[in-house]
Amino acid sequence: MSAFLTRPDLPFCKGCGHHFVVRSTVKALEILGVDPLDVILVTDIGCHGIVDGHFATHTVHGLHGRAVALAAGIAMGLPPGKKVIVYVGDGGATIGLQHILEAARMNVDLTVVVHNNMLYGMTGGQPSGLTPRGFRTAITPQGVRLPPHDLCQLAFDAGASFVARVLGQGDFSEVLHRAMRTEGFALVEVLELCVEYGVKWNPGLRLKALVEEAGLALGAWERPPRPVFRLPEAADGSPGPRGPGLLDLPPVETKFHSTLRGRWALVLSGSAGEGVQQAAMILARAAMAAGLHVARRGSYPVTVGVGFSTAELILSADPILYPGVQEPDAVVITSEDGLSHQQDRIRGMRRGILWLEASLPVPETGAEVRLRRFREPAGARYAALYALGVVLQETGILPLEALQEAIRESPLGSQFPLHLLPRENGGSGG
Repeated sequence: MSAFLTRPDLPFCKGCGHHFVVRSTVKALEILGVDPLDVILVTDIGCHGIVDGHFATHTVHGLHGRAVALAAGIAMGLPPGKKVIVYVGDGGATIGLQHILEAARMNVDLTVVVHNNMLYGMTGGQPSGLTPRGFRTAITPQGVRLPPHDLCQLAFDAGASFVARVLGQGDFSEVLHRAMRTEGFALVEVLELCVEYGVKWNPGLRLKALVEEAGLALGAWERPPRPVFRLPEAADGSPGPRGPGLLDLPPVETKFHSTLRGRWALVLSGSAGEGVQQAAMILARAAMAAGLHVARRGSYPVTVGVGFSTAELILSADPILYPGVQEPDAVVITSEDGLSHQQDRIRGMRRGILWLEASLPVPETGAEVRLRRFREPAGARYAALYALGVVLQETGILPLEALQEAIRESPLGSQFPLHLLPRENGGSGG
């Protein structure tokens, strides 16, 4: 048995073309000569995805249509020498078509293998965007009326380095091997017939005849090599060379010292348009400049400019393995919108500190309540950022100098009146 499989039996229907895809994939990887633990297989929702447990590689099972997006993120963060492969069905490929086109456009280094059995095999045999005209399915007994997308043409036009279309019969490992050794985005569309729904609704149909009638050209197309999209190099040289199209963000240099030990979670909530998210970003950068790990999440209504705006931040002296905030150590409220949005969380607090704009009513809570005037000295525009300065002044978790420098380096630049911030830290540091 191959080193790439944990067991030889595969979980597919007898006669399904997915068997050939797996066997050809394994053979291509063996020819490539990579270690199984240098391979990451990302699967989509569908019959093909139940193979995860049969592979001895790393595996990631994605959401429907999102496997290519997941794989692209993985590939961009890995050092050279790793191989990322995506298994996706024709349904997932058309649901996630934008992900395929963007990954091809950026030339992300991964190989996408599309199991095109021309219908949704897991949900009853409905047509997909790749179902040929005239092909009968569970909901089109007279045959599909629209022509299919030419996935290979779309991916190649978007910028893929290598695309191929093959019949899902026999051994096509040589084509998969060519795709895998391509440096950049490669896609192989494998044409199959679902032995359950496809054969039942199209009795007597032969795959080769269907392909010829549909005008789906078989073959492979490739273009000259071009730069692969990767993340910028880290200080130690990983994950790889800088690729095109990246934002050239300045690195955060550790200049300050934090007294924080362990993990500290803060929730900042106010009104949309009053700089809540920007204030949270500035605090995050200040925390990184003090050597801390940071996780940040923003929440606001789809209208963006009205209603509440809430930011959750986790500052930690140790790596953050879980970015969720179950019970915050601190909640900072700068407006009525923020209080309304966070009232249930505040009511459920049994510890921690609630910094509350003094003009607001004091809610029921088990947290320590500190009434402070945020809006009066700084105005609505800067109330959130001013409030964070007060929190740092009273806790001593970060030096105020770190916040001031982060403000100067932010889009606010010199707009924020730094003289409003407290001058010295006064807390114990959590």
